[in-house]
Amino acid sequence: MMVKPIEAINDFVVKFANVNGSGSASANELFAKSILRMGVPVSPRNIFPSNIQGLPTWYEVRVTEAGHLGRRGGVDLMVAMNPQTWNADLKEIEPGGYLFYDNSKPLPASKFRDDVHVIGMPLTEICNRTYSDPRQRQLFKNIVYVGALSMLLEIDPAEIEKLFSEQYKGKEKLLTSNVQALHLGRDYVREHLPHPIGLRVRRADNVGERIFVDGNTAGALGCVYGGATVCAWYPITPSSSLAEAFQKYCMKYRVDSVTGENNYAIVQAEDEIASIGMVVGAGWNGARAFTTTSGPGVSLMTEFIGLAYMAEIPVTIINVQRGGPSTGMPTRTQQADVFACAYASHGDTKHVLLFPEDPHECFVHSAAALDLADRLQTPIFVMTDLDIGMNQRLCAPLLWDESRQYDRGKIMTAAELEAGRDFGRYLDVDGDGIPFRTLPGTHANKGSFFTRGTTKDAYARYSEAGPDYIYNVQRLLRKFNTAKSLVPQPVLREAAQKTRFGAIYYGSTSPAMSEAISALETEQIHLDTLRLCAFPFSDSVADFIAAHDVVFVVEQNRDAQMRSLIINEFDIDPARLTRVLHYDGTPITARFIAREIANRIHSMNVATIDQHRVA
Repeated sequence: MMVKPIEAINDFVVKFANVNGSGSASANELFAKSILRMGVPVSPRNIFPSNIQGLPTWYEVRVTEAGHLGRRGGVDLMVAMNPQTWNADLKEIEPGGYLFYDNSKPLPASKFRDDVHVIGMPLTEICNRTYSDPRQRQLFKNIVYVGALSMLLEIDPAEIEKLFSEQYKGKEKLLTSNVQALHLGRDYVREHLPHPIGLRVRRADNVGERIFVDGNTAGALGCVYGGATVCAWYPITPSSSLAEAFQKYCMKYRVDSVTGENNYAIVQAEDEIASIGMVVGAGWNGARAFTTTSGPGVSLMTEFIGLAYMAEIPVTIINVQRGGPSTGMPTRTQQADVFACAYASHGDTKHVLLFPEDPHECFVHSAAALDLADRLQTPIFVMTDLDIGMNQRLCAPLLWDESRQYDRGKIMTAAELEAGRDFGRYLDVDGDGIPFRTLPGTHANKGSFFTRGTTKDAYARYSEAGPDYIYNVQRLLRKFNTAKSLVPQPVLREAAQKTRFGAIYYGSTSPAMSEAISALETEQIHLDTLRLCAFPFSDSVADFIAAHDVVFVVEQNRDAQMRSLIINEFDIDPARLTRVLHYDGTPITARFIAREIANRIHSMNVATIDQHRVA
């Protein structure tokens, strides 16, 4: 039985199901940006395969005047352009939702749902009539359906044409042909299909000063503004575009205006091992250096990471996480490298991790990581992921305080050495665990030392004596504890009324979590929440857990890695922390979080009632 069509203005989800390599990505992005240009926030996500072409790809656009940036869950309009995924795509549509498809080839009634409203348009026939070149037929089919959707949803075509003019500036032929394809779609809907449908876009003014940028681009800018002059990297999805963006911005901002010489060094190494080795060498020499990689790259880098930890060399590693283990899912997102990075390398190691929630924090944390690496003389990880790194998102403008000074940490100068100041490369002089270092060439005699990954005494002299070893590893632990006050602190949100329930989350889970909290409140379920921004954890994390009877830990991995890290660091009873896990490779949704937490709380309440009845 046909159900009433969904009606919504500036609050719905459109999903495009395409074939990779068909040229659909740019058209789908054009669709999202045109709505954004109308002042309506959008939150798009590109879900694509790891091959070049032929496999299914999806592009989901959340239209949300309220400004929700996470995935909601469910689809209101499916643009089904891939026969291979038809059945699965059809299942995702909400009852009363819409299915838009190419009906050039008729399909049997069994291929449809009674509770979905079908919009068929002969896209292939239209393009075959209009274009003779096979590639043009394929590429412009995407623009034709964007035109059709602009009529069905009442998107202003002038905004799309402006985007064309920006993209094809100086290329009149391409501009004209794309505008023609756009109006082919609009004209067909105008003449043959009921329009508009129940889903509509209305002009708004809810974008404000926010910018639309992906996390990798923002992270690259953070490295530029943060003073990085060396980047060594090896291509790996989904982090490659960060190094490429860093190169683009260095070519613009890091070239001497007088001599024309480059004030930066970017090396695409032969592998991840070589890239981290170069970064460690650059950090030892006093340069601000970083590498960008993903989980498999971190696996290969661990020996050099251990060297940098033990020898105390500043290194910044930006890990754009993806699905694992091994090759895993190269083009899917996860938060599954927490353990791998927190304890990277053998032996007793602990590394500082930063967890940005959006592109703005990718910018902020990347710059902060370079300061922290110098200040703490150790590897610093920025733990972003594919969802943040490769998807464009609305966020606060990337602002930089021009008066900000780089924190180079404890560096002893030649003048201080000449004045007779005692220099021990691994000597803790003030109890924070951080020794002084000298940069190469500071002083021919008094400032020189052996950089050792082996055990040594406080003056960098080789030693296997137990007390010397204990001194150093305990000092490294003091340094890690010092980092607690230097890293970004957790963000607390208290519920409107007192509650015994809490939730901890981090990174790209943040946007969906924010919306889930509101959804739970409509069911009279109230949560205090704590967003983790860094490891090591501040004592406020333990205090938060102690203040609640039940704390949910929401994360995107199978093994509840953050939950285990918290238990390990604070010796907390595992029963106090409840897992909420999402790890199929797609970004977590608000509906998933709200459903999981609500179900757990309801089951807890039932169990409590049953216990009272027995008593």
